[in-house]
Amino acid sequence: MNKERKQTNISELGEFGLIDRLTKAITIKNESTVIGVGDDAAILDFKEKQVVVSSDLLTEGVHFNLMYVPLKHLGYKAVVVNLSDIFAMNAIPKQVTVSMAVSSKFSVEALDELYEGIHLACEQYKVDLVGGDTTSSLTGLTLSITAIGEAEKDDIVMRSGAKPNDILCVSGDLGGAYMGLQLLERENEVFKVNENMQPKLDGYDYILERQLKPEARGDIIAAFKRLGIKPTSMIDISDGLSSEIMHLCKNSGVGCSLFEDKVPMDYHTKQMAEELNINPLVAALNGGEDYELLFTLPLEDYEKIKNDPDFTVIGHMTEAGEGVNLQTTGGSSIPLEAQGWNHGK
Repeated sequence: MNKERKQTNISELGEFGLIDRLTKAITIKNESTVIGVGDDAAILDFKEKQVVVSSDLLTEGVHFNLMYVPLKHLGYKAVVVNLSDIFAMNAIPKQVTVSMAVSSKFSVEALDELYEGIHLACEQYKVDLVGGDTTSSLTGLTLSITAIGEAEKDDIVMRSGAKPNDILCVSGDLGGAYMGLQLLERENEVFKVNENMQPKLDGYDYILERQLKPEARGDIIAAFKRLGIKPTSMIDISDGLSSEIMHLCKNSGVGCSLFEDKVPMDYHTKQMAEELNINPLVAALNGGEDYELLFTLPLEDYEKIKNDPDFTVIGHMTEAGEGVNLQTTGGSSIPLEAQGWNHGK
C-alpha cells in the first residue's frame, strides 16, 4: 500500500457512509436476487430449486496473518472458501453476505482494498453481494461470510451417499496451500529478526497462489454435468485430505483404502517440502486449504473420468469394518489418522 496516500478514519464516514462506499459498485447478476443491499433484508426467489447455505468466520491472528496476507487477497479468499462449500454440495452459488468487525487501526482505504478482493471474487464467480453487517472491534479484523446457492433436488450431493466399492477421486493437486503457508511463515520469521531482509519469494508463485488466492472448483461441477456423472458423496478439502476422508466415511458408514502413490502433488509442492525437510505426503494428508473437491463415484463411472486430467482416482471405499487405511508404497496398510489443521497457525 502506498503509505503517502491519504488515510481516512472510518469515523469520518460513519457506519452507513462506510457501507454505502463499500457497496456502491454492486450490480445484480442473478434472477433469484430480487432485492440486494439497501433494505432491511435481501429478498431471494429460488422458485422450485433447493437452497444451499454455508457460513464461515475468519479471525485475524487465527485464520490469517496480515503481516503477509494482502487485504485484497484476503477479501477474495474469504468469498472463495465459502463458494467452495456450495460447490461441494453439487450446487451453484448465487449470493453472498459479508459481515465484519473492524478496529480503528484500519483506514477506509484499507477496507477499500479488502472489498476490491470481495468484489473481484463476486465477479469471477458471478455471485451477488446482497447484505451483511459492520461493527467495531477492539482486536483487529473478523470476517463472516455466508454463501447461498441453488440446485435441482436431484443434483444435490451430500457426504452420506458413498457405498463400498465406490472409487475415491480428487480434483487438482494437494499440499500446495500448506507449503505456501510454510514459506510465508518462514519469511515472516526472518523479517521479524531483520526488517531490512527482503523476502525470498521468487520462483514460488504456484504455492503462494494456492495459499493466498485459492480458487473454488466450480469448473468441476460443470465437468460432472458434461460427463454425465453425479458423485455419490462429496466434500471440499479445507482441513486436509485425511480429515475429509474421515468425514465421508463417518457420514456414509463405510471404510476406505487410500493409495499413497496416487495422491496428486505438484512439483513445486514437493520441491518446497524437500527444502523445508517436510514429507510432502504429510502436507497433502494433514495440510489444508487446497479447496479441491473429494468425491466418490460408482465403479462403472471410472471409464468416464479415467482420461480427464482434472481427476485422480486415489482409492476406493470399503465395508466399514475394514476401517480407513493408507496403503503405502512399501506395501503395508496403516490406519489413516485425521490430524486436520489449525488454519493460519
